[in-house]
Amino acid sequence: MLPPADVPPFSLVEGALFLVDKPQGWTSFDVVNKIRYRIRKKLGVKKHKVGHAGTLDPMATGLLNICVGKWTKRLGELEGLGKSYSGTIQLGATTPSFDAETEIDGRYPTGHLNMEVLQAAAAELTGAIEQVPPVYSAIKVDGQPLYKRARRGEQIEVKARPVTVHEFSLTNFTGDTVDFYIRCSKGTYIRSLAHDLGQAVDSGGYLSALRRTEVGPYSIEQAWQLDELLEAIHPES
Repeated sequence: MLPPADVPPFSLVEGALFLVDKPQGWTSFDVVNKIRYRIRKKLGVKKHKVGHAGTLDPMATGLLNICVGKWTKRLGELEGLGKSYSGTIQLGATTPSFDAETEIDGRYPTGHLNMEVLQAAAAELTGAIEQVPPVYSAIKVDGQPLYKRARRGEQIEVKARPVTVHEFSLTNFTGDTVDFYIRCSKGTYIRSLAHDLGQAVDSGGYLSALRRTEVGPYSIEQAWQLDELLEAIHPES
């Protein structure tokens, strides 16, 4: 049985699950460190276990599951849950990271695109697929994250991985952007889906906005704003 999302008063020692709406520009570790610092002040201790179940890139916002205390033992269980996302794909260009975190490295025509073409491509990327993760990712090869090697300009061959995309719906096509909703398995890179969609329609594409809305049974509607959670854990004087 999965742990319930916590409400005050929190069981910081025995274990708690916080659902947090991660702000844009923050890393997942930034959020963990901020919560850990506030809990340590609350409990008057030097160390306390805090961890997150599933990384969100700094550009992304949305649901981040944070386990505290003894419930950090359940991080693996939470990481294995399916996830849902909404966001926007910029068409007509590519970037090395498959998102807006790096500079555009190629531009392509978009005049041939329409919703029918895009939906057909999205359908081909739905179901059990083999996906190549971005080279700018935290996946470790020979003990080192890929993004560190990519930043050094190394040529990296990344092996495809099996993932499952349960739903890939497109809406609001503007001519060079398209909004989406995706439900997928653990380990799916939405950046790679954006890139692969662009490749499939001969226009290029990269992820320009992303929001995680669900993790298993947990919803963004249940999530705390980070500043409100910190205040609820231990008000600053």
